Amino acid sequence: MRMSIEEKLKNLPALPGVYIMLDADGNIIYVGKARYLKNRVRQYFHASANRDDKVSAMVRRVADFRYIVVNNEVEALLLESNLIKRHKPQYNILLKDDKAYPFIKIDLNKKYPKIEITRNVKNDGAKYFGPYMLGISVRDMVNLIEGAFPLRNCSLNFDKISVNHRPCLNYHIKRCLAPCAYDAEAEYKDIISGVMDFLSGQNKDIEQILTKKMNAAKDNEDFETAIYYRDNLKILDKVVRKQIAVLKKDFDLDVFGAAENGMFSVISLIVVRGGKIVGEENFMSSDASFSISEALGSFIRQYYAVRAVNAAEIVVSHELEDKLAMEEILNKDRRGAAVKIACPKQGVRKQLIDTAVKNAEEYMRINELKADKKREMTYGAVELLKGILGLKRLPKRIEAYDISNISGQYKVSSMVVFTDGMPDNAQYRRFKIKTVEGADDFASMNETLMRRLDRLKPESGNKDASFSLKPDLILIDGGKGQLSSAYRALCDCGAADIEIISLAKREEEIYTLHSDQPTILEKTNLALNMLMRLRDEAHRFAITYFRRLKASKEFESILSAIDGIGKAKIESLYKTFRTIGKIKEAPYGELLKCPRIGKKDAENIINFFVDEANKK
Repeated sequence: MRMSIEEKLKNLPALPGVYIMLDADGNIIYVGKARYLKNRVRQYFHASANRDDKVSAMVRRVADFRYIVVNNEVEALLLESNLIKRHKPQYNILLKDDKAYPFIKIDLNKKYPKIEITRNVKNDGAKYFGPYMLGISVRDMVNLIEGAFPLRNCSLNFDKISVNHRPCLNYHIKRCLAPCAYDAEAEYKDIISGVMDFLSGQNKDIEQILTKKMNAAKDNEDFETAIYYRDNLKILDKVVRKQIAVLKKDFDLDVFGAAENGMFSVISLIVVRGGKIVGEENFMSSDASFSISEALGSFIRQYYAVRAVNAAEIVVSHELEDKLAMEEILNKDRRGAAVKIACPKQGVRKQLIDTAVKNAEEYMRINELKADKKREMTYGAVELLKGILGLKRLPKRIEAYDISNISGQYKVSSMVVFTDGMPDNAQYRRFKIKTVEGADDFASMNETLMRRLDRLKPESGNKDASFSLKPDLILIDGGKGQLSSAYRALCDCGAADIEIISLAKREEEIYTLHSDQPTILEKTNLALNMLMRLRDEAHRFAITYFRRLKASKEFESILSAIDGIGKAKIESLYKTFRTIGKIKEAPYGELLKCPRIGKKDAENIINFFVDEANKK
């Protein structure tokens, strides 16, 4: 017999750990950490006077809770972060993993490093500068550097330089020292040192270099080059104007300011690199923490769980009770350097915090109504759908499927996933239909569902994260016939417990297994709108794959007639050029830049299309 919440509260230990709140369907809706589980979890159920609206809204949905005891606070923070990232609870601040800002990378392990743009920061001995967010473009910074410093920007392999190699045009116009042709190691090292000084906030040298080059070009009446350097000086001026005068030029700070209104909290981030503000961003959430300080701490842990720790100092608007434990965790990701968390009371850091808090308050004021509307259209629509259709479970994960082909050729299908009413792009999957002859959409759908649902079986050996998650609801395009056929596929692979519905396009009728009559909703109904978005997204995803596959096959059929061009080279040409027309127009040098394409291949390609044109 399952214990009641009151009984479980009496047995809570006074130890550090993580608590997990569950709704009536067993879904995880909130994850939190605690120094003392006994005290913290009890607060949710017994301290109603101290709860704000967002905490009360979460508690009303709690049907049960679990907890995990750990050895110390650091372990609790790490476990909390991992569980939030894995389960994406509705009442935790959620950050997408795929949003990575660009950095400038200088690989000091190489003899002649170049300036590279990357979104992937590694502990590889290279120097990283950034991230570059709003206001200052990473491309502008690279243009500035390449305009002022004669660095290589080629992809030349210095271990495979031919004896007859000659330097490129950049050497002759004094944009590169040509280390590929001349020994310039000492001078190149000095230049790289100057570049790193600039990226660390020292602007004077680069301004003098650009001004000197602009004036020299003007004196030589090379006005095009003079304009180039003038434009670079304008970019530099934009960079310098973002300098914070009272900060040291080597200061790297991440500044987090938080504000709340009882229902939502907003975290505003200001990024300072080399003493300059290089970006600002706001994040809105209905995180169910008891205080703004807790919400801020939870946000920072999630933020650095998916992004590199590239700041020497993290400045916060509210004192964090787990500051020391957080510093210990973040220091491990700091690539050999310590990171400190500070809550300043005065000085320039306090001014930055005040700015971040004002940004958060203004963002919250503007976006309150938007956030309410978004919730209605997403999670609210999911709850509404459950009630309208009488579903057994809240359909947090809905999978929609569609088939695309032309006269039975290039048959493909798509699987689109909405989580909590929102597109979950990382979970989308595509299929090539393998067993169906001709244009049989019923059979193609059956094959798709069986291949997908077979992956849920332990013996399948599936390693795909998306296929390992069981859908709460499946949506297919069509009427009662399509639904019945798809349900047979579910039964055949032992997944009859998964609920399935169909949406007929003409009248937007919803068919279920429980009635021969469709459910017809008003066109303004939010649940119906969500299903229509799902169905249309599945169609878009399927037809995009179909068109790409068709183009690729046509591409292959034409290029396979060229001497020496096999499947691997055709694939490389397709990835590089995408269309036959672009290959026809590509000059010899552009063809050689394509991987796997040699001089003889390029000649054969050009000659082939010339002969084809002459035949016409």
